[in-house]
Amino acid sequence: MPILKAKQNIGPYTVVFPIKDGLYAQTYRVRDTQKRNWFLKLFHTAKLHPTQVTDKGELLEHAIASNLQHPNILSVKDNGVEIINGQRWEWVVYQFISGETVAQKTTREQTCSVADIKQIVGGVLEGLHYLHSQPNPIIHNELTIQNVMIDMADEYRAKIIDFGYARYLTQGPQAFHKDGLSPFYFAPELFRGAYSVQSDLFAVGIMIYHLLYGMPPYFLEMATYQADPEALEKALYEKRKQPLPLPERNIFGLDDQLLAIIVKATAYNIDDRFQTAQEFLKALKGEVLLDIHHTTSTDTSQTTTQATKSEPQPTANIRKGNGFQDVAGMTELKEQLQSDVIDLLKDPQAAKRLGLSLPNGMLFYGPPGCGKTYFAEKLAEEVGCNYQYVQCSDVASPYIHGGQGKIANLFEQARKNAPTILFIDEIDAMLTDRSKHNNVSESGEVNEFLTQINNCGQQGVIVIGATNKPTQIDEAALRAGRLELKYYIPQPDKETRRQLFQIHLKNRSVDFGIDYDYLAQSTHNYIAADIKLIVDQAARQTFRQKQTTITMQHLKDALQQTPPSLTPEIIKKHEAIRDQFQAQKNQKPRSKIGFTFDD
Repeated sequence: MPILKAKQNIGPYTVVFPIKDGLYAQTYRVRDTQKRNWFLKLFHTAKLHPTQVTDKGELLEHAIASNLQHPNILSVKDNGVEIINGQRWEWVVYQFISGETVAQKTTREQTCSVADIKQIVGGVLEGLHYLHSQPNPIIHNELTIQNVMIDMADEYRAKIIDFGYARYLTQGPQAFHKDGLSPFYFAPELFRGAYSVQSDLFAVGIMIYHLLYGMPPYFLEMATYQADPEALEKALYEKRKQPLPLPERNIFGLDDQLLAIIVKATAYNIDDRFQTAQEFLKALKGEVLLDIHHTTSTDTSQTTTQATKSEPQPTANIRKGNGFQDVAGMTELKEQLQSDVIDLLKDPQAAKRLGLSLPNGMLFYGPPGCGKTYFAEKLAEEVGCNYQYVQCSDVASPYIHGGQGKIANLFEQARKNAPTILFIDEIDAMLTDRSKHNNVSESGEVNEFLTQINNCGQQGVIVIGATNKPTQIDEAALRAGRLELKYYIPQPDKETRRQLFQIHLKNRSVDFGIDYDYLAQSTHNYIAADIKLIVDQAARQTFRQKQTTITMQHLKDALQQTPPSLTPEIIKKHEAIRDQFQAQKNQKPRSKIGFTFDD
């Protein structure tokens, strides 16, 4: 349980709300006397491991982090000591980041493009190069998707956070302890208490794999080994001797070079891995092409990966699943899409007799994190057609007119695999209003898209564009025959939030007496990702307390620690855009598609 409460003072700071409760430390969002935001990490001195304290009795994390100054590393501002309830606590204040962890991003968006992965990992490697190049090299030892934040206010910059397990390379294995760490990111030598530069680089390889496939390699259910953590380590250690599993999965932009990078970074033998962050970064940027025959075990097996530099080709990906059954609420939108798209696909002959064809394009717009991407995926499952997820960075090119060729190729592949839903995330970046820029290349890309989308519905291709910024899209793309159907997708209403809690708790061990009405009523303006985070936090608290079922109190505690992602100001801004889109001259706005509001 957080020991500090909202509005409580600690040093010159005021607590806003708790963020994280760990084994030996708690993290809070705080404000200084000038109302500026900061992160405050509070350490329970009595729970610190001896290796987390210097020979002089100082907090090792502060000793390490306070001297770091790099754009890809969270910086320290202040520190102090506080006596709380008769116990000694030390605190360290870090810079505030307006953003989210990579884990939160993937939970919210449920996907991560290859372009995003390269940008995130590139930032991490820049930060590691700085750490490893210090006069006394620093090894982070806890690089996971939970310990990398994306700073939205700084050009989408990845920043390494949490130096609780960081060590100087010269400290040696006796200074390392692994309690509380995720074993799935462990390099093999970490199981023996040894760490090095290559241990951090191994974790980066695991990170790429995790972001690509949704889980780290050699994943084991931890609940099976709850009573015997050493058995988990032994089982994982043995699995690491097997060839790295590379699932066959159609991921746009994934090529042999990136697969070869993963294999090299996660090699069992330390000498077979990248030796420096700079070497890793050059391979990631394509400056060094990999052609490797790499041994991934001590002496029993080999994984061969040959990397070639080639243009990524979007491939067919038939969506299978429960479709709209997995979507809470949004009844009106489901019904509208049933008649606009699904029925036409399922009975094309009847549609043809009436002169009807598939719409060329649709626009999903609304506040961030409200499920635009998720709903598009579930629509593809409902139809059972091919689905291609594209981010605009996937079709970007440094060459003049290069982007036009990629857009043409994208539509060509979609037609070959028709019927296809072509989902373009953040489509405003591709279709920027041509009246607001003079870049010939960008104008050419907009023109190419407009050419390709014309009549694509008749060829079995439906374009769905998602955006938080619909007013920045070129007007020509929004007219009839292009992104002609527009659906506003807002934050969930009360009944939808109730269903979301039921969905996320459905397959978990839950106590009797869960008050879903209370949870729904208490989460006004929360998005679906927020609700999943609340349930996950409650489950973690249950696990830490060694209890067997999630109780209502666990959920209340998690709710108290989890603020909504959307502020009232953000919601008002998007509702104004909605009204602007729906308004017609001398007419009332159309009834909105999506959630209904009753609270």
